[in-house]
Amino acid sequence: MTWVKRRTPANEHIIGNVDTAPDSAEIVTTGALRARARRGPRAGARRPIAAVAPSASAVPAAAAAEPAGGDESLLRDSYAATAFGEILDRSLHAAVARYTAYLSPIALADAYFDWAFHLASLPGKRMRLAEKAAKKLLRFASHAAQRGWERDPSPCIVPLPQDHRFDGPAWRLPPFDLIYQSFLLTQQWWHNAMTGVRGVTRRHENLVAFATRQALDVLSPSNAVATNPEVLLRTLSEGGANLWRGAANLLEDWERAQSGRKPVGADAFEVGRDIATTPGKVVLRNRLIELIQYAPTTAEVRPEPVLIVPAWIMKYYILDLSPSNSLVRYLVGEGYTVFIVSWRNPGPEDRDLAFDDYRRLGVSAALDAIGAIVPGKKVHAVGYCLGGTLLAVVAAAMARDGDDRLATLGFFAAQVDFTEAGELTLFINESQLAFLEDTMWEQGFLDSQQMAGAFQLLRSNDLIWSRMIRDYLLGERPAMTDLMAWNADATRMPYRMHAEYLRHLFLENDLAEGRYVVGARPVALADLRLPMFVVGTETDHVAPWRSVYKLHLLTDCEITFVLTSGGHNAGVVSEPARSNRRYRIATRPVDGRYVDPDQWQGDATAKSGSWWPEWIAWLAARSGVPVSPPPMGAATAGYVPLGDAPGSYVRIR
Repeated sequence: MTWVKRRTPANEHIIGNVDTAPDSAEIVTTGALRARARRGPRAGARRPIAAVAPSASAVPAAAAAEPAGGDESLLRDSYAATAFGEILDRSLHAAVARYTAYLSPIALADAYFDWAFHLASLPGKRMRLAEKAAKKLLRFASHAAQRGWERDPSPCIVPLPQDHRFDGPAWRLPPFDLIYQSFLLTQQWWHNAMTGVRGVTRRHENLVAFATRQALDVLSPSNAVATNPEVLLRTLSEGGANLWRGAANLLEDWERAQSGRKPVGADAFEVGRDIATTPGKVVLRNRLIELIQYAPTTAEVRPEPVLIVPAWIMKYYILDLSPSNSLVRYLVGEGYTVFIVSWRNPGPEDRDLAFDDYRRLGVSAALDAIGAIVPGKKVHAVGYCLGGTLLAVVAAAMARDGDDRLATLGFFAAQVDFTEAGELTLFINESQLAFLEDTMWEQGFLDSQQMAGAFQLLRSNDLIWSRMIRDYLLGERPAMTDLMAWNADATRMPYRMHAEYLRHLFLENDLAEGRYVVGARPVALADLRLPMFVVGTETDHVAPWRSVYKLHLLTDCEITFVLTSGGHNAGVVSEPARSNRRYRIATRPVDGRYVDPDQWQGDATAKSGSWWPEWIAWLAARSGVPVSPPPMGAATAGYVPLGDAPGSYVRIR
């Protein structure tokens, strides 16, 4: 950021911010400068910062018009008032966020006002909604009457395929069949009312439809004892014991959440004992990462090492769970030298870590270490989720600078274009970002529970309400799994890094549009010339597969795309021994023609089983003849093994 002091006859305290153009200078007080310094410089700026020579023409008209002479204290803002005002505004947002699930009420109100005013101006739309309401009422009345003389009539409305709240046979009994069908008809009418209103922006339409659906889900008959036949039958058969157990479960969960303890059953999966047990050594440790090198289990290995970059939103051992479903162990067993980045869980002291720090201290530092341990060999680099986004930034910067240390690229459920990033985009706009930034500003990070809440809302029926029914109304406790234990071991996001990521990559889509700046120059994915192995998952609500597929539009590289069954985590952790797995795969050659995702899905070869062997075969075809394994670390280059895997950073809670 370049700051130019404007000298005027009576005002030498005026400062010009020349972030975009010579004529965009603004008056900024010293207090505001200090506040901006606390926030840190902007990463990924839209355009290079231009130097501006001091000139009166660059000063805003209001500033230039100040009369010469007079009391200077009356011509400038109070430093104390400026700093206090910013602290007051941010603190108020942070306080309100605690009662709004960290969602901006202004953003939600804006969307509903947009919808309401446009609907009020459309009498034809309101007339059609009234007609729909009347028809739905007649359908329901007809079905209720038919229910009187037919034992099992066809329902007048059926749930969506992904809605399993009313699957149980008890929901076919009267009056519960009428209760749930009336609810579904009501829910369907509200969807009709929220959508198709001319003039409402697409973002606002999606937001009001989503928010209304969440409100209706709270009122679902499945969530109440009196209207859920499965809960009623259990209560009658157990004399209410299930409700007592549910109350005990609720109190126990609340106590564990307040004290920061793991969920019930997670203690059975200890890192380094039950999960993350693949043998290896920590060969690099800095402020942000530990780099783990895994010990070979074969007499020979491929000469090209594999670097895995997981997301910092998660602990790395999602890819090294139990021995039976560890992707890391599987790779090592197939004869590859595997390195993985283990991110440090940041605290308030790390508030100013930037996205570029994750690039420099993370992926770039790992590549330097690998180059010293396995000298002269190119690297198969793969990124998972946000780790894939970061890897794309690093690879594009390396391509721009002529750095050819990479052999191939892999992206697992990773997005580089965020224009169609699913319902997560509902939480990303200017109003919401300001609200979230102020929340992170107060505490220095985004807490794992705050982040988990947004993901749970995307699948509230599966992740919130079904769990509440099972745990608190039926009084059941599901058996803990390694994947569930990992999911409960969440991490935090540093304030500055997460704000930069959300604004410049997610909201403004700078990487996909060639504006993201690394080392004072923008990077472009079009510079990449490496073969890519890209994985999307069918039911991913974090990185929808059609969004992942957009990489085809941004590069002319050879891309092998895999669409696998499962979601964001279970679709990637898909070991060969697991049953009921399937995937589709197809390769676009270098400079091949673009095929839209729907056509690709229809044309791609469908296969049963895990996609892991496909990746191993793909890597093998792009690797050299097996050689003797490299040493563990490189003491002469400063990479002395510092301890056994899984290291210490993964244990920080």
